[in-house]
Amino acid sequence: MRSVAVVGASLAGLAAARALRAQGYDGGITLIGDEPRAPYDRPPLSKDFLLSRTSTEELALTTDDDESLAVDWRLGTTATALDPYERRITLSDGGEVRADGVVIATGARARTLPGAGAPGAGGMSGVHTLRTLDDALALRESLRSGGPLVVIGAGFIGSEVASTALAAGLDVTVVEALPVPLAGPLGAGMGAVCAGLHTDHGVPVLCGVPVRELLGGARVEGVRLADGTVLPAATVLVGIGAEPNTDWLADSGLDIRDGVRTDARGATAVPHVVAAGDCAASYQPGPARHVRTEHWTDALRQPETAVRALLAGPDAGADTACGPLPYFWSEQYGVRIQFAGARRDGDSVRIESGDPEDRSFLAVYERDGRPTAVLGMDQPKQFTRWRRRLAADWAAVTT
Repeated sequence: MRSVAVVGASLAGLAAARALRAQGYDGGITLIGDEPRAPYDRPPLSKDFLLSRTSTEELALTTDDDESLAVDWRLGTTATALDPYERRITLSDGGEVRADGVVIATGARARTLPGAGAPGAGGMSGVHTLRTLDDALALRESLRSGGPLVVIGAGFIGSEVASTALAAGLDVTVVEALPVPLAGPLGAGMGAVCAGLHTDHGVPVLCGVPVRELLGGARVEGVRLADGTVLPAATVLVGIGAEPNTDWLADSGLDIRDGVRTDARGATAVPHVVAAGDCAASYQPGPARHVRTEHWTDALRQPETAVRALLAGPDAGADTACGPLPYFWSEQYGVRIQFAGARRDGDSVRIESGDPEDRSFLAVYERDGRPTAVLGMDQPKQFTRWRRRLAADWAAVTT
C-alpha cells in the first residue's frame, strides 16, 4: 500500500494519520477536510470557550511533531462521492483523490430542529446548534447579548451549554421532549440523577413536552411548547443530537445505516476501506450489535485499530484486535460525569459507593451478574479502577 486517503480532518482523521506513521506506514497520506481550519479540539466549545477562558489557538490539536507526518492537507473541500473499489474520492472543488486505502472519518453534524432552518443558512437569527468552531463563535456572540437562553434537548451538549450559560449569568431553561433526559446512554434512573444537576442549580427542566414552534421574526423571541407554554428567548440552542456525515457515501455501496457499518476492527465490507470516529457504527461483540458513538475518546482511539486493520489487509480477520471500551465524560456545574462500557436496556444498576442525592457516587450496570458499564459522578479514582476492570473484560471477550 503506497497511498492512503483519510476523509475527515478532525480528531479521528488526525489520529488516523498519526496511527499510520506510528504503525510503520511510509507511503503518501492525503487528509481531506470540509472545514478550512486545521484539526481542533471540540470538548471546550461548550464550556470554557463560550466563557472566553480558552482561545482559538489553544484549541489546536496539531503540534510541531505532526510536521513529520508529511501529510498532504486538502482543507476546505468536501468529499462528495466514493468509488470504493477504485478507491477514488470526488471532491466538491472538482478534484479527486485516488488511493490504495481509504479511512472514512467524516464525523457527524448537529441535527437541526425540523422546520426551523439551519442556523446561518436562512434560519432565524439567535437560533444555534453547536458542533464546529464557527458554531461556537456565533453562539458565544449571541450569549454576550444577554437575555434568556432556551436549550432544546437535555443531552450532554445541551446540558453543558446550560451550565456554561448559567455561569455567565444568563437565565436558562432546558426543554426535553423525552420523559427523562439521557435515558438513552445512561438509562432512565441515572439519566434522572444527572438531570437533577440542572434543578440543583435553579435551572428549570421541562420534560416530556416537545417544541411546537419558534417565535419571532428575523430574530428568535421565544419558544412555544406543545402544551401551549411560551418561553421567552433571546437565544435558543438546539441540542437534539447529531447525524453521521455519510450522505456522500449514498452511492458507494457501503452499508451506512446510522453510520458506516464496520466489523469490530473498523473494517467495512469493502477491502481496503475502513471507518472510525463519529461516523462509524462498529460491531461490538459485548452487546452483539453495531454501535455508533460520538465521544472524544473513541474518535482518538478507534483510528489506531482501524488503521491496523487497513494495513493488515482484508485477510487478517480475527488476528487483529477490536476497538477500545467505549468511554465518555461530561462536565456540568462543576461536576465530572464519566461513563464506560456498553449498557443495554434491562441492565440492573447497583450503587457501588456514594449517594446519588449527594451528586457523588459510582454506579455499576450489570447483566446476569456481570458488570457491563460503570457511571461515576465526581468519583474519578473509583471510576478509573472500574474502567480498567471493564476494559480487561472487554478485551477478553473481543479478542
